[in-house]
Amino acid sequence: MVSVAAPAPFGAEGLDWFAGMGASSEASLRAALAGRAAKEDYEAKAPYDPDMFTPADHAALAGEWSWFEEVVGPAVENGVGALVDDDLAYVAPWGFDPAAITAPLLVLHGGQDRIVPASHGRWLARHCPTAHLRLSPDDGHISVLNSAESALDWLRTHVG
Repeated sequence: MVSVAAPAPFGAEGLDWFAGMGASSEASLRAALAGRAAKEDYEAKAPYDPDMFTPADHAALAGEWSWFEEVVGPAVENGVGALVDDDLAYVAPWGFDPAAITAPLLVLHGGQDRIVPASHGRWLARHCPTAHLRLSPDDGHISVLNSAESALDWLRTHVG
């Protein structure tokens, strides 16, 4: 399996979970910690923060990944329910120990990610026994997707 810019479990031992997040990402997830009503209220008032993305992310969204907005736009046009559900899930217990993962796992993360800092990818790689970390030092949250093709090659090699 491939994990792309995924957060580690909230409260993960040895991880300062919010360290390295952009201000808007941290505020959004702290609102989720306060519960659904607080998260919905936050989303109703929060302006778009272009600084959550790195220059590499903005370039990716303007170039090869420009179709991404065509997917995200319709997903939120009827409200932010899915976004709220995602963030509530990020701060909820996983219900399993990542050390129990036995499938080959590629952890793909951007070193400059301001939404889910690279420290999360490093933590996942250290705590999942079958994990291989592929950290792209100059990438952010979206631009790391430029490594998708090589990640699929890795998956083909390791999973069959």
